[in-house]
Amino acid sequence: MATFSFSDTGESSLDPFLERTGRRDVVHASALGGDFRFESDSPELLQLARLAYEGLPAHRLSVSPPAFHVELRLLERRVDAPADEPPPVRAQSGAGLLCGVMDECNYVVMSPQEGRALVVASRDMLARPYHLRYELIEFAVFTMATRRLGLVPLHGACVGRHGRGLLLLGASGAGKSTLALHSLLGGLDFLAEDAVFVEPTSLLATGVANFLHVKADALGFIGDEAVRSWIREAPVIRRRSGVEKHEADLRHAPVPSSGGPLELVGAVFVSGQRAADADPLLRRMPTDATASRLVADQPYASGQPGWAPFQQRMVERGVYELRRGSHPKASVDALLGLLA
Repeated sequence: MATFSFSDTGESSLDPFLERTGRRDVVHASALGGDFRFESDSPELLQLARLAYEGLPAHRLSVSPPAFHVELRLLERRVDAPADEPPPVRAQSGAGLLCGVMDECNYVVMSPQEGRALVVASRDMLARPYHLRYELIEFAVFTMATRRLGLVPLHGACVGRHGRGLLLLGASGAGKSTLALHSLLGGLDFLAEDAVFVEPTSLLATGVANFLHVKADALGFIGDEAVRSWIREAPVIRRRSGVEKHEADLRHAPVPSSGGPLELVGAVFVSGQRAADADPLLRRMPTDATASRLVADQPYASGQPGWAPFQQRMVERGVYELRRGSHPKASVDALLGLLA
């Protein structure tokens, strides 16, 4: 019979897999059409789950929303913690499990079909709450909901009105976040700013309207002092690209942000190019060019099972290009024309 030995001595050798846990607390949240239960003996990790999902509207995509269980586990501080940002998450899979690994002390293991995930983080990662929340906890939530509910995961924003939505796409820096912000200020429903999840047959879109990420120069077109203060006083996060943005909590916004899911009636590629004074800001793209444009903009989503029906329906409903006007309000007015 094979025997196994562990290098650790003392109490850790009696429970090498950390199966004997102490008292755990629970945080419940609704997100992306599912009911999530976060469980941990770490108040700090549970607080990050609350920060991400507490107070969000429940988006129901099915009669019986699936249940998900996410265990959050905090390890003691690493002695070799990097001084700068943590390493990027590397994806891996096998034996029906999906993994996202930063390093040996910070990783996610998921079984989407069973709706269960383990998120492990080292104590030093608490000093990097943005990376810990966004790249580990939210990574687990987004991945499990996408796989279990058959959603198409998209990098983009979504705004709408009266249950009808527009998908905002385009390269980083094109102005999607700024347009989403001014759409919010213009009275549109704000579904999501960074990640949108779509049921491919119905084109019903959901997202997590928890934060809005905008650069400081976006304040230049905002006249409302309450809105300016809301953004200006928000924490600043640093993307892995090096871009720094304010992370403003939409649940504390001076204006309401979101209701239920939105049915997509079109997609709009946001362009950084300014339109000539006499030209319209919005133009419909040729049908024969839209399918390839969608694939090029969404390389990960285009490999998912629901991509083909999603792509076909988006092409049928219309894909547009939006160039910049003299003021963001003009762009919002153009979107309103599509939602009428």
